[in-house]
Amino acid sequence: MTPIEQIAAPVAVEDRAAMIRDHLRDAIIDRRLAPGTKLNEVEVGRLFNVSRTVVREALQALAFEGLVSTERNRGAFVASPTPEDARQVFASRRLIEPGLALAAAERITAHDIEDFRHRLRHESQLLAERGPSARRAEIHASGDFHLLLARVAGNAVLSRFMEELVARSSLVIALYGRSGTSSCGHADHGSILAALEQRDGKLAGRLLLHHIDHIETDLDIRDTENLPLREALAIAPREA
Repeated sequence: MTPIEQIAAPVAVEDRAAMIRDHLRDAIIDRRLAPGTKLNEVEVGRLFNVSRTVVREALQALAFEGLVSTERNRGAFVASPTPEDARQVFASRRLIEPGLALAAAERITAHDIEDFRHRLRHESQLLAERGPSARRAEIHASGDFHLLLARVAGNAVLSRFMEELVARSSLVIALYGRSGTSSCGHADHGSILAALEQRDGKLAGRLLLHHIDHIETDLDIRDTENLPLREALAIAPREA
């Protein structure tokens, strides 16, 4: 059964909305839906064979996560995070993830460690590939590492908050990423896992802060001036 057929099946409105939200979220994070894309309620409803009410509920959930913006009399659009939005996302992660590392180091099991290793192997495979689709998948896989950290930490509230932060981070990385410090990020994940295996939560926390610095360094989130068109295009004025 295809995802659309699954959504069209007789399930509760809340469940349908949640499934549509998940499909749209994946498309946004993977950049299959670019920032600024209009999300027409009628078209989305037709694609998934649901009412506009169900679509609106899904879009409202994505708006709450910061992945969709809504404008009065214009509708819903894929969010276009500003440089300041990007800074705030990573500032939030710096506050939260070291605490998650402390909790995860106390709770981690052999099964959890194998889950982490499985994700690292998947990241390694993606690093060996080339092309935009591989890059998108790699961003997604990297986010999964941090979501697993949150789950291992055992705090359901922070885990849900991390889902939002990782989703926003993925959109920011896809939008503002420059060279892509993918190999650095992958090496960072390996070091973080090694610290967790030693149950050294403080070291894992410090490594996470270093890792977040790595990610943010690779972003071009400089504030830009709103220059006149001629200056923005660097066209010299013609001589009289």
